[in-house]
Amino acid sequence: MRTDDTSEPAAATITPYEDGPLLVRGDFDLVTPGGERIDARRGTVALCRCGKSALKPFCDGTHKVVNFRAGTTREG
Repeated sequence: MRTDDTSEPAAATITPYEDGPLLVRGDFDLVTPGGERIDARRGTVALCRCGKSALKPFCDGTHKVVNFRAGTTREG
């Protein structure tokens, strides 16, 4: 979380979509827990939140099939 009060935009933004993936936009690196780089192929990716995607860490839409539910805030 950014705690400094600057006017500079974040290098990347992460947006949780209700009942869906995390959308990551901007300049970011995607790496495995071991530090190996994962090719994101573009500046915007959808990351799986339901844990059922066949393309992990990317979303493949399976959240709709399994009726995944998650809000867009920390409370929801």
